[in-house]
Amino acid sequence: MLASKRKRYLSGPDWVINTLDYAMKASTCAGNMSQVALVFDSPVDQEEVRMRLDRFVRRFPVVAGSVRRDLKLAPYWKIPASVKRDIRLTVQRADKEAFGPPFLHHLEQSANTPFQDDSEHVAFNLVTDGARSVLSMTFDHRIFDARGAELFLDRFQQDLNSGADAAPGDMVFTSSAALSRWSRKFLAGRSVNRRIIGLSKSAPMALPADRHGNGRYRYQLFSFTEQETADIYNRAYTEAGYLMESPYLLAVIIQSMHDLFRSKQTTGDSYLIPVTMDLRPGLDPMQEIFFNHVSYLFYQIPTREADDRKGLITLLKQQMYDQVKSNFPRDLAEASLLTRIAPLPILGKLLRLPMKGKMATFAFSHLGKSSYRHSVFMGKRIESLFHMPRVPVPPGIGFFSNYFNGRLNLVLSHLDGMLQDADVVMIEQGIRQRFGVVRES
Repeated sequence: MLASKRKRYLSGPDWVINTLDYAMKASTCAGNMSQVALVFDSPVDQEEVRMRLDRFVRRFPVVAGSVRRDLKLAPYWKIPASVKRDIRLTVQRADKEAFGPPFLHHLEQSANTPFQDDSEHVAFNLVTDGARSVLSMTFDHRIFDARGAELFLDRFQQDLNSGADAAPGDMVFTSSAALSRWSRKFLAGRSVNRRIIGLSKSAPMALPADRHGNGRYRYQLFSFTEQETADIYNRAYTEAGYLMESPYLLAVIIQSMHDLFRSKQTTGDSYLIPVTMDLRPGLDPMQEIFFNHVSYLFYQIPTREADDRKGLITLLKQQMYDQVKSNFPRDLAEASLLTRIAPLPILGKLLRLPMKGKMATFAFSHLGKSSYRHSVFMGKRIESLFHMPRVPVPPGIGFFSNYFNGRLNLVLSHLDGMLQDADVVMIEQGIRQRFGVVRES
């Protein structure tokens, strides 16, 4: 293991994320980015936010790093001695009349704004209408996953509360080039390959990605009140079991997407959904903020099963148990170490071969209870927190749910041109109806 302030070897999942970033930059307006937004009940002081954010982020030179390879060809994240540039904070003014879901139009702009160069991996955006405000952090998935981004903001809030620099700027990263135990990696690769071959035997339903569009992503926020959220979770525990809200949420989304595919008369044998799984080892809280600590489960649902929610939930749970029991997520992480020798353009093409470019129907991630544990930011009450990911193409469409302060938020993200406004309305109505929280028009 290497302990270093200036170098952190990339894991297999990190390298896959770098590959997706490369592919997205080639096919859309920006890379594999995401955004987390905090909605406040009143405006915040923009100059104070700018000063405090800049001072905080500068203590983490890792956020200004870039990818390099050592003499053994193992890729690593090169960490500079300091952050050279000011942290970017864009301030926007919104009209009260155009408020809508929390400044969603303005947040779409920041979520689709590329980073200035390959050493910028985090930027902030503050939007206000004079009565309320939203602070969003746009982040590069090569340096943060969704929970890591929340943990980073949580550490920032701890600093604000304590009035001291609680987060160390001289972090030492412990990592390994992992250029050993090749037989174990090949065995893991064989297990993963068998799983992928099994998935590829069925033609997945997929929406065509508009490669002639503007490469931007559109978002729709489905936000639920505390009472609605409580009702949804009660139904989840009744229908799927205690702490089984993720299979329940996914089952509802699959059924609502099934309505859409049926209306479009799209052909295919099954729905193929990659779902993220958190693999944080729980050893070093500071190191676990940065880079990627997720792997994936893959659910394959025959289209003929989509109308039966009870059977659908049972099938999702069984596939989840089977993959966890067979250690598929860890085999996937282990096998992906083998991919790091391949240059990004070649690996991007190799990843598309097994499924002939149809990698999934849509992506799904349920973050669960937020890692951001505060209800007040600089004296302002936080009304909501939600995520806005740019989903890799393919599939170019995904759902991201999180639970914050007693409320469930569900965001639909899609490449512009894949869905029409009427499609989004159909999906939302289907989800709300199945959740049992239809609102009167």
